Amino acid sequence: MSILFYFIAPFIAATIMHTIMYARSKNTEKVNRGFVFNHYKLTYRRRMIRSLWNIPIFILIYLGIYWTTDLNSTEYIILGMMFILLGLLDFLYNFVKWQKHEKEISFSERGE
Repeated sequence: MSILFYFIAPFIAATIMHTIMYARSKNTEKVNRGFVFNHYKLTYRRRMIRSLWNIPIFILIYLGIYWTTDLNSTEYIILGMMFILLGLLDFLYNFVKWQKHEKEISFSERGE
């Protein structure tokens, strides 16, 4: 069995679950308190907080890859930079959307 199977099968399963969870929570009210498993049911502020909580998870995954694989130093640097870039992009996206949503709410409360 090819090692590619170990990457393709989880990717397909994650894509299917992602689509189902997005479709189920598309028009629902967003939650700002308490634990919610589905990422799409959270407000952008809570999504941003969740992305901050993912930093230790990214570090543990990176260390696990470091200890269990035999990559050269350039590959480890590229992998680390990818983790940092994806985490930063996720955080920034949710922060910008949260700020935009807060402005929309404040304008609607003033009646503008």
